[in-house]
Amino acid sequence: MVFDVSVALSWILYLALFPIAFVWLRRAWRIGVRRDFSEVALRRGESPPNAEKYAPYDLALHLIAGGIVAFVIVSVALGELEYQTWTAIAGSTIWCKVFLSYALARQAHSAAGKAKT
Repeated sequence: MVFDVSVALSWILYLALFPIAFVWLRRAWRIGVRRDFSEVALRRGESPPNAEKYAPYDLALHLIAGGIVAFVIVSVALGELEYQTWTAIAGSTIWCKVFLSYALARQAHSAAGKAKT
């Protein structure tokens, strides 16, 4: 194996999966077990006034995305997934989680804005 840019980027992606999975599963733990809604549907660092309404959706999103990333970490470490497969799963999961979190936050905050008027 020759060390080049693609190998370096693959290692960076793989190593970045560890803190990503930790943060997403920790948020799921905080929402589901501790009932801490301070990080639900964040927009500009603030959660909506009715965060408990959107908590189940945010919990499911973090739990599913964190679980998939943890599965990829373990599968790559065991040699079960090929390069193309694990990078596709990891990349798709990250982007889908980002877009769905954005949509959930906008929905939660727009509903709160309509309730004020």
